[in-house]
Amino acid sequence: MKKRIFVAREVFGEVLDFLAGHFKVTANQEDKVLTGEELARVLADKEGALTTLTERIDEDLLGRCPKLRAVCNIAVGYNNIDLTACNAHGVMATNTPGVLDDTTADFAWALILATARRLNEAEAYVRTGQWDKWKLKQFLGLDVHHAALGIIGLGRIGQVVARRATGFEMEVLYHDVRQAAPEIESACRATYVPKEELFRKADIVTIHIPYSRETHHSIGAPEIALMKKSAILIHAARGGVVDDAALVDALRGRTIAGAGLDVFEGEPALHPGFLELKNVVLSPHIASSSERTRYKMAMMAAENLSAALSTGDPPNLLNPEVKAR
Repeated sequence: MKKRIFVAREVFGEVLDFLAGHFKVTANQEDKVLTGEELARVLADKEGALTTLTERIDEDLLGRCPKLRAVCNIAVGYNNIDLTACNAHGVMATNTPGVLDDTTADFAWALILATARRLNEAEAYVRTGQWDKWKLKQFLGLDVHHAALGIIGLGRIGQVVARRATGFEMEVLYHDVRQAAPEIESACRATYVPKEELFRKADIVTIHIPYSRETHHSIGAPEIALMKKSAILIHAARGGVVDDAALVDALRGRTIAGAGLDVFEGEPALHPGFLELKNVVLSPHIASSSERTRYKMAMMAAENLSAALSTGDPPNLLNPEVKAR
């Protein structure tokens, strides 16, 4: 008898076909974000779930889903999953690392270029019919070439971002919880500096660290106050790492030149101050959203789920403690 699984959000048809070959599938193809109560009801008789960052997997839910054995996120991040609760209930949790590194780095660069050159302001200016003549001082922006790029977090994505900087002949500075191996620094042409020095020296600060209790608001008013008035802040990591209220204050006061943001605290809600500002580029958490990469992410999560429920030893397992039970 096939095991029952639930696909919590809309996925590609090929992914559903793959899962249907292994499981009895119930799928939320309307793509509605389920409430905690709705999710608990639908998972009550399921052994596996394919989830995204919008599904909260916590103690309350797991206590009501006694058959659940695997939760597989279509994401690298997993702050929607309480791993301690998963361990307590013997539920395997997986993510999809690696597959989206290049695509996410590409998007970080899109934000860098759009923010530095004020592309959102210029585009709106043309669309609203305000362009009447060429002007010498129109939409003066920040040169990216030969600028100092400061990377917070030289993990997989941060390294790809750093390597992309070579073509712009940039000075690359980075800070992380520990210094990278010499071969990584060499490949990235990156220099380790203390956090405060990075914020003081960088023309462009780009953030690539995961969200956790330790990183919550790790970029806030004190760090932003160190930045040059001409500098920009780029954030395509996870909402909550940056104190959005502090960033709004800095953008309003023009203590920094601009920001490019793909993630927000409490998304899809965001600080209303961002909507009032012209010196910020906003996007709806789409850094990994190329067709090929999102397909690979969904299929990897499906393969993780298949392995979890067939062998008990899936790739990309976040909580190997459950295997020792």
